[in-house]
Amino acid sequence: MLGWLRRKLGCGDHAADLTQDTFVQVMSAAHAQEMHEPRAYLTVIAKRLMFNFWRRRDLEQAYLDALAVMPDEHAPSQEDRVIVLEALTQVDLMLASLPEKVKQVFLLNQLHEMTYAEIAVQLGMPVITVRRYMKRALQACLQLEH
Repeated sequence: MLGWLRRKLGCGDHAADLTQDTFVQVMSAAHAQEMHEPRAYLTVIAKRLMFNFWRRRDLEQAYLDALAVMPDEHAPSQEDRVIVLEALTQVDLMLASLPEKVKQVFLLNQLHEMTYAEIAVQLGMPVITVRRYMKRALQACLQLEH
């Protein structure tokens, strides 16, 4: 597992961390004793952790790129940067857990400031469905606070 992750990530330290996280998840799984295909199970968990690692790294890089063009007097402190990166990661994971249409409705409303009616027209769905999807996305956002 460690060698496979090292080849995929190109970094022994990150590979070691993800290998440990993989085995922690396996050991904490309720059905770990009944596993019929342990290698496949380990691979699925490791791939998921690796994708999350890459997504977080890309998110961090995008944030750091945005900070690089910001005037120094407006740049956040190091502590604030860590807090923002953690919040961005939480939101990213929450969005990844939503069905594609729900995520699309949420992003059109929140990032593109489209109204429910505009979203309904663009996506070809009733406004009531847009409302339902937004409610679901906002409930997922509320879970981030807890």
